[in-house]
Amino acid sequence: MPKYLDIAVNLIGSALESNLDDVISGADAAGVSPLIVIGSSLDESRAAMALCKTYPDKLYTTAGVHPHHASEWHEGSAAIQAELCQDTSVVAVGECGLDYNRDFSPRPKQREAFAAQLTLAAKLGKPVLMHERDAHEDFVAIVSEYRAELKGALLHCFTGTRKQMESYIELGLHLGITGWVCDERRGQELADLVKFIPGDRLLIETDSPYLLPRSMRPKPKSGKNLPQYLPYIAAEIARLRQEDERAFIERTYQNSLRFFQLGSRHD
Repeated sequence: MPKYLDIAVNLIGSALESNLDDVISGADAAGVSPLIVIGSSLDESRAAMALCKTYPDKLYTTAGVHPHHASEWHEGSAAIQAELCQDTSVVAVGECGLDYNRDFSPRPKQREAFAAQLTLAAKLGKPVLMHERDAHEDFVAIVSEYRAELKGALLHCFTGTRKQMESYIELGLHLGITGWVCDERRGQELADLVKFIPGDRLLIETDSPYLLPRSMRPKPKSGKNLPQYLPYIAAEIARLRQEDERAFIERTYQNSLRFFQLGSRHD
């Protein structure tokens, strides 16, 4: 069976949290293991770390403060985050970045928290998992300041334009692609662009329980996206790139192991 690694799963604080055993075992049965759990706040990151202890080698986590939670960032946050990042289950700093679409936190506070977390990632030698929505120019400006010092930098759930994609590739970012490419209404531009992403920079994800691939048939009754659907997304991206499906799956799996420095545990 092919191996897949889902680089972004929202297990804590989402609709999946009440059914974790089934979600994780269902993914494992589909060859999707391990899963990278997203930490969107310091408390959520701590809870995700505890969950990883329950499912060793099946779950890893990020530790970070999402721009939606940037208003919670305070003078002691970096020290708390640094301590969390010492845990062996934490494979990246994040999710961090900028979100000017919803503006759940003031933009200056978003920029402050983002820069602080990039500083921490560089200091710790950990890769960073990032979020950007309607904030491209500020995002590029901030990342550019720190990129040379970062071990690795991943923009997850990329849905931008060709110009934005090219600027991210020029910055040396990895790009995470979701089932957005399976949405004939909103995902057509991404479906057209995905073939231009360098093969060694492309990672695949569900971002579950969000972004259920619209083209799935039969459509899951729950309406929730699950990590076990990652093979469907992978097959569609391989088709769009006109690549051999098995070769594409193997390459993205190895890309993920390298990015999160997990090769020694899962090769």
